[in-house]
Amino acid sequence: MSILMTLRIALKALNRNKMRTALTMLGMIIGVGAVITMVAIGKGAQTTIEEQVKAAGTNMITVMSGNFSQGGVRMGQGQSTRLRPEDAESLRGVPGVQYIAATTETRGQVVAGNQNWSTRIEGTDIDMPLIRSWPTKYGSFFTAQDVRGATKVAVLGTVVADTLFGPDIDPTGQSIRVSRGSASQPFRVIGVMASKGQSGTGQDQDDIIFAPYTTVMKKLQGQQHINRIVVSAETADVQPVADAIADVLRVRHEIMPGDPDTFMVRTLEEMANVRSETARTMGSLLAAIAGVSLLVGGIGIMNIMLVSVTERTREIGLRMAIGAKGKDVLLQFLVEAVVLSLFGGMIGIGFGFGLAEAAERFLEWPTAIPPNTRKVSSDRSWPSSSANS
Repeated sequence: MSILMTLRIALKALNRNKMRTALTMLGMIIGVGAVITMVAIGKGAQTTIEEQVKAAGTNMITVMSGNFSQGGVRMGQGQSTRLRPEDAESLRGVPGVQYIAATTETRGQVVAGNQNWSTRIEGTDIDMPLIRSWPTKYGSFFTAQDVRGATKVAVLGTVVADTLFGPDIDPTGQSIRVSRGSASQPFRVIGVMASKGQSGTGQDQDDIIFAPYTTVMKKLQGQQHINRIVVSAETADVQPVADAIADVLRVRHEIMPGDPDTFMVRTLEEMANVRSETARTMGSLLAAIAGVSLLVGGIGIMNIMLVSVTERTREIGLRMAIGAKGKDVLLQFLVEAVVLSLFGGMIGIGFGFGLAEAAERFLEWPTAIPPNTRKVSSDRSWPSSSANS
């Protein structure tokens, strides 16, 4: 018997029992729709978690100045003065590097009117907000022109801004004085960072002032070297990028094989492990949900086919009496099952996409539907009025 004839017989058999066929397809529709909806919601949640963990710095690589020895005495990490801004620029061509910020840090007393506050002053570059996914609450971050010209501009953390100017007050355009030792310099406030909270080590990230690293080096510290270079890798697999960075700096610093480095390259391995475990757990959860839903749908079709075979024993006997073979009868029921699965699956796919869209629109749940992994939870542009901490 030809496939076309078998298909026609299967369609007629399904058409004779419209209610049973519809209920069987309903089980497949609900199963497939549930799979797509749960995968979309789960994938959206996974993407959101990964973005949040990534914002915490799992793809961040820190290059710090290393040890400096004098008279056989090792001064310890951070004492070397060989790390320069030119080293940071040389890393822009390293494969896998996305953003780079030369950084130097000090402490100082900040005065605004009759208020004062002792805080950290971090000299950095324009890529810092992109590396740490840290938007501004008021104003804006400084520009590349400010870095080149060593302009005396400052972006305040919320703790500093609230202490000096009061809560929920935009201090953009105000002047402050930053004192370090005997040096005191006026700075113009151009922005306030959104609240970031504490870091993983318990440090208050909002108790800080950002300024161009060239300004901090020349006007406050009087030095030519930087303390560290902060790099953001394009992917979460940061170790190959860290190794490539180390190779470039060893060549620049003319370090011979076997000699100790004058710098230290560090990655956030613990945070990267958290991200990997989170992604693995979410993937296992999605696989379990998909497996159970499809299994239920398959069992439903199997039961209906069993009932159909039982009810149609006379038809089967008649067909075999006039020359049909066992494989022909088997093929007919297999075609019926395939037709039910195909039609139910196609309707279920549309149903699942519709549920995922409804969950996004009405429940405001983050969803992402493979294969295009369309993120709806967030976009790449970060607004200037909210924190992505």
